[in-house]
Amino acid sequence: MTKTARSPRSSARVIPLRRGTTIEMVRLVCPDSAQTLRISESFGLAVLDSDGIRDLHERLVVETADALKDGLSERAMQIHLQRIVGAYVGSAHGAGQFYTRAVTEARDATAKLANDSRDEDLDGPVGFDSQAQRKREFAADMGAQAHALRMAAEGAVAAYEQVVGETWKPFERPVDNTTDTVGPKAAKAQMSAFD
Repeated sequence: MTKTARSPRSSARVIPLRRGTTIEMVRLVCPDSAQTLRISESFGLAVLDSDGIRDLHERLVVETADALKDGLSERAMQIHLQRIVGAYVGSAHGAGQFYTRAVTEARDATAKLANDSRDEDLDGPVGFDSQAQRKREFAADMGAQAHALRMAAEGAVAAYEQVVGETWKPFERPVDNTTDTVGPKAAKAQMSAFD
C-alpha cells in the first residue's frame, strides 16, 4: 500500500464570513419614492418628504462626525461611522423585510376574496373593514415606514462617503466556530483550570 505525499505547507484555514446587510439589499425590499407616493395616494396616507428625510440624516451624521473630529483618530472615526451607518441600514432592511411579508399576506387575503365559497373572508358587519382590507392598510403603513427608514439609511450612507471618503460597506465578521478549535482532551484540560 502506498501513501500519498503530503504537501509540506500546512493547509490554510478558511474562515467563513457572516455577510452584512448592504444598501442594495435595502433598496430591494423597501419601496422607492414613486411607489411610496402611489401607496400614499391609494390609501390616503401622508406624503413623505423623501428628500428631506435623506438630507436631514446626511447632515445629522456629518455634523456628528464634525463634533467628534477632535476626539477621534481618522481610523476611529471610520469605525464609529461604519457602525452608525450599519445600524441605519440594518433597521431599514428589517423594516423592508417586514413590509414585504405584509404585502404577501395582503395579496393572499385579497386573492381569497375571489373565492365565493369562503365565508371567513367576506366583508365584516357594516362599519367594519374586512380582514383583507385591514391587511392591505397595514401593508401600506409598513411600506411608508420602510421607505422612511430607507431614506434615512441612504442619507447616512451618503454622509459616510462624504466624511470618510470611501463608499460604505458593511462589516463582515468571521463566523464564530469556537467549538471546532480544541479537541476533547484539550477542552477537559482547559476546564480543569477552573477547578
